[in-house]
Amino acid sequence: MRARACRPELSAKRSGASSDAALLLLALALFAGPAYARQAAPAAAAQKNGSGAAGGAQSPDTGAGDRVTLDRVVATVNSDLILESEVDAEERFAAFQPFSEPRPVTRDRVIERLIDRALILQQMALQPQAPISDEEVDAQLSTLRKAIPKCAVYHCETQEGWEKFVAAQGFTVDEVRERWRQRMEVLQYIEERFRSGIDITQAEIDDYYQKTMLPTYQKEKATPPAEASIADRISEILLQQQVDKLLDDWLTALRAQGGVVMMKAGEETP
Repeated sequence: MRARACRPELSAKRSGASSDAALLLLALALFAGPAYARQAAPAAAAQKNGSGAAGGAQSPDTGAGDRVTLDRVVATVNSDLILESEVDAEERFAAFQPFSEPRPVTRDRVIERLIDRALILQQMALQPQAPISDEEVDAQLSTLRKAIPKCAVYHCETQEGWEKFVAAQGFTVDEVRERWRQRMEVLQYIEERFRSGIDITQAEIDDYYQKTMLPTYQKEKATPPAEASIADRISEILLQQQVDKLLDDWLTALRAQGGVVMMKAGEETP
């Protein structure tokens, strides 16, 4: 399953300029919550998994008759393991997205997203890039706190309210901060690898306006805006489409190398 993005979100680029929205559009489905390096499973995940999960680690303090599975492998990506606890954390981290996906996300889709992200992180490790500063992370999180609808109840504009909201999702403030930093690093990598060299022509903008925008407005019986007033937005959409295609083809090629295995219930880790 290939990840596709289709809605705006907070800007991932350091400047936060509107012209960078395309990178967020393409990446939302992939990076709803950047995965951590293999964490221990939280207690809730351990209870949910039960004692019969394949490939799971077992508590050394229990007897042979009452062993408790702490975690299990749901996929392998070359030398990396994706654990059940990461799927759980990924699902919980969706609460930090100001624009959630319009349809329910299945567990398999979450695993696919984690696989694609693991492939990207492995490639990033081969090409070190400039680190994201604390100031940049804090600036985005400050904006994020104002954009999450559910944060209003917790009064996330205050530090105490933010901490309560974060804790309610099963994270610490430091965990959220580092997850968001990794998210920014991944999007920066995608931009540097795929966006350079793409040139959206005026002819392409004209074509999109005539064949896509105008029919949409006509269907809604609404007056369309002048092309010049939305040319930049059309350019972003077309840029996103091209980068999305390049990213999709690249991930398909990485998967084809044979290092990705999804585990089924009852299977042992290879």
